[in-house]
Amino acid sequence: MATFILRGKAFDGMRFHEDVVVRVDSGSGTILGFGERGSVEEPRGSKKVTVEGGTILPGLIDAHVHFYSSRGEGVNEWASVPDTLAVLRGAGDMRKLLRAGFTAVRELGTKGGVHLAQAVAEGAIEGPEVVSCARALAQTGGDDDPPGFQLEVAQQLASYTYFCDGPWECRKAVRKVARDGGKVVKFYASGAFSRGTGVKPNFTVEETRAIVDESRRLGLKVAAHAYGEEAIERAVGCGVDSVEHGLGLTPRLASEMKRKGVRYVPTLVTYANPAYKNRHNEMVKRHLSEDMLVAKEKGTEVVMGSDIVGDGARQHGRNYEEIAEEAKFLGNREALVAATSRAADCLGLENAGVLREGYRADMVVVRGDPEADIQALAPERVVRVMKCGRFV
Repeated sequence: MATFILRGKAFDGMRFHEDVVVRVDSGSGTILGFGERGSVEEPRGSKKVTVEGGTILPGLIDAHVHFYSSRGEGVNEWASVPDTLAVLRGAGDMRKLLRAGFTAVRELGTKGGVHLAQAVAEGAIEGPEVVSCARALAQTGGDDDPPGFQLEVAQQLASYTYFCDGPWECRKAVRKVARDGGKVVKFYASGAFSRGTGVKPNFTVEETRAIVDESRRLGLKVAAHAYGEEAIERAVGCGVDSVEHGLGLTPRLASEMKRKGVRYVPTLVTYANPAYKNRHNEMVKRHLSEDMLVAKEKGTEVVMGSDIVGDGARQHGRNYEEIAEEAKFLGNREALVAATSRAADCLGLENAGVLREGYRADMVVVRGDPEADIQALAPERVVRVMKCGRFV
């Protein structure tokens, strides 16, 4: 197997370095050396890649995606796509993501998400590593329950969700996620705007505790879709690992998240999208202007997650735009931390998200300097992508 030597400016997942050498073994898919030029052995016969006018980074990670693969928008459209067609279209989106520099994603509700993950792991399709929730958890009549259908039909169509009511049904749903091969539990701690009834908390305190407790018992992390102060407080109080979206974050809750180590995945690009129907909602406008400032002031750890779903309005391939949105508040370096080392930790990926000896050789080379210009991460400026020590 080949040994690759990459030379140039690099971001290691935490900080920038002006002139480094990265030595990669394609056989093991690991980094054998990382350091300033002259400090890393460069064996004769190695394949050398000199990065001039560009930057080497760890592979990017999107901690919140879906592969709904619909041509229309909204829960009824997402639910109506046949499972097989959704997976086939999703495979195409996976290829786009990988070639845009994303070497791992966390999938939080998709028809056949665990099978997309398995296909990538087996090498049957090309794409980033997928950490799948198998199915999200929602209450009957909640935000993910398609309106306009009879109950049984609606919940059969929404085959990316388990519907559960009461603590013991919630525990059983978590067990189903584990049985399906899910690696994280995602649940709807609140609705959103799609049912036209305003934002309301979902699941009682008892139900939420049951979800988190059963997940812990099975060794699974928990991600909570949460809009509004009450839903965020309930999720954080019951011990989730991350708050997704988090519209309505308050200084008090941000401080509590910091204290408990709960990550914040704000999915800004979804709300900034001109096609988003609720972009003029006061809660949304505050999210795009104030929530991130609250998180930054209180030291809440932000993780990059786009909530791009692969439908008519939110298509995969330009997921880096979430990094650009977060950089407006956090600065470029911190936004890159959120999309690499911190995202890997949030997803539970070992030895990933960092350029360091012994870590995975997942890397992206971009034309330009994202320390000065975050648009250097745009897919048209991605020069090379390496996954597991091999260029794709």
